[in-house]
Amino acid sequence: MALALPQAELSAENRAYFDKCLEKLGFVPNVLLSYAHDDAKLTAFGAFYNDLMLAPSGLSKLEREMIAVAVSSVNRCYYCLTAHGAAVRQLSGDAVLGELMVMNYRAAALSARHRAMLDFAVKLTETPHLIEEEDRAALRAAGFGERDIWDVSAVASFFNMSNRMASAVDMRPNAAYHGQVR
Repeated sequence: MALALPQAELSAENRAYFDKCLEKLGFVPNVLLSYAHDDAKLTAFGAFYNDLMLAPSGLSKLEREMIAVAVSSVNRCYYCLTAHGAAVRQLSGDAVLGELMVMNYRAAALSARHRAMLDFAVKLTETPHLIEEEDRAALRAAGFGERDIWDVSAVASFFNMSNRMASAVDMRPNAAYHGQVR
């Protein structure tokens, strides 16, 4: 990260969160380390991320990761394209899909559901002021319920914020992401 912010004294919960990352991943993601200069901000970021990406939803974990990658592709966020591209490869079991998602989701052989979801997320990223009822209607026609539309919007919005923070402070992905699921 481009900012020299010292790590704060972390709460027991955040220390346990880092220990869980080490146990499950073998490393602590740099995005979490970048927020570790402020225990409250790390807690808020982690709670929001975990709620959006891991909590029960009408969206699968893969679908949420696909949204993260499509949004990050528009924003050219190196950190998120690397980290969440790896997640798409892992969750889909398809390395080609992961790479296509990073470069151009429109080139991938996607279901009508996934295409509608990603088209909405990208429009929300590029031209949010142009979102209107017909955009939500397209999601409904593709099988998304009202809560699902909220979740698509929330994940896309979160990654727009996260991409901007990553770019602002030059967050770099952990090297381990590059070789995962290839």
